[in-house]
Amino acid sequence: MKRCFELARKGKGMTRTNPMVGCVIVHDDRIIGEGYHHEFGGPHAEVIAIRSVKDSSLFPHATLYCSLEPCAHHGKTPPCSILIRQKGIRRVVVANLDPFPSVNGKGVKDMKSGGIQVETGCLADEGAFLNRRFLRYVQGKRPYVILKWAQSADGFIDLEREDEDREGPRWITSKLGQTLVHKWRSEEAAIMVGTNTVVADNPRLNVRRWSGEDPLRVTIDRKGRIQDSAHILDGSQDTIMFTESPEKYSGRIRSIHIDLSYELEDLLEELHSLQVISLFVEGGARLHRSFIESGLWDEARVFTGKMTFSQGVEAPDIPFSPDETRYFGDARLEVFRNKHLSGD
Repeated sequence: MKRCFELARKGKGMTRTNPMVGCVIVHDDRIIGEGYHHEFGGPHAEVIAIRSVKDSSLFPHATLYCSLEPCAHHGKTPPCSILIRQKGIRRVVVANLDPFPSVNGKGVKDMKSGGIQVETGCLADEGAFLNRRFLRYVQGKRPYVILKWAQSADGFIDLEREDEDREGPRWITSKLGQTLVHKWRSEEAAIMVGTNTVVADNPRLNVRRWSGEDPLRVTIDRKGRIQDSAHILDGSQDTIMFTESPEKYSGRIRSIHIDLSYELEDLLEELHSLQVISLFVEGGARLHRSFIESGLWDEARVFTGKMTFSQGVEAPDIPFSPDETRYFGDARLEVFRNKHLSGD
């Protein structure tokens, strides 16, 4: 099953609203086939693993391990449970059931009805963590939200700046840390910043220091403060603008009308309806605090550098200890997971 997880992670950032899934077929304690879900709409992990087996006569004596319950419905691909039955596989071990309404136990039921011995719950916690984005999207009806910021050693994310200040961002992390952030961008469906960050830093919000697809750009510009020259309006990638003036935008910039009553919960509901499975929030402090105060976040990745600012924009505060701590050059990276979410 751990090998299934390793394989599944190879599809990170490519499966969109589909889960990451790995599959391994074992005969006499030897792997005879394996595969993973490469991309949205492509063959499922079970199909690829079955195709990779050179001797089909071994299927009736083999065990198929899969990180997620095989599907039992016709979607973009035929049902995997039927293929498993057709191949004569007699035993299947699964980490997690698939909560997607079209599956949700139906795959297990279909395989059992065909006389297959099915075991579920193998390394279930690890499997759920692997597919935490998919599970939040399906069960929580919103994207999986990751907050990211860098702060100085004395707890500031930036100096105080006026709109006309065009100096750009004050880098706290090293080149290695910046490369890691671009890798993270490539792994998520969408990236978001607030109006102040766009005005002050004019970010591109794309993937440059890593290989991968650019995420969907998202921002809020209630009063039309963002100038036409901003990179986020350059039409180079799909962008969503939440605004009170939707008529201002066109092309690859999709505008969604909001009013004063519009809350983060409404924004996440809208993104969910647009099939955005995950949201990477890069700034600024006000937007981060809004997510933290509302409880509508799942994970936070916080860099702390060695430099000091003495004064400026105070970093957001998360009122509990980090789940992980790592070091990248001179910066400390702390990873927090929201312990206040129901069911977590």
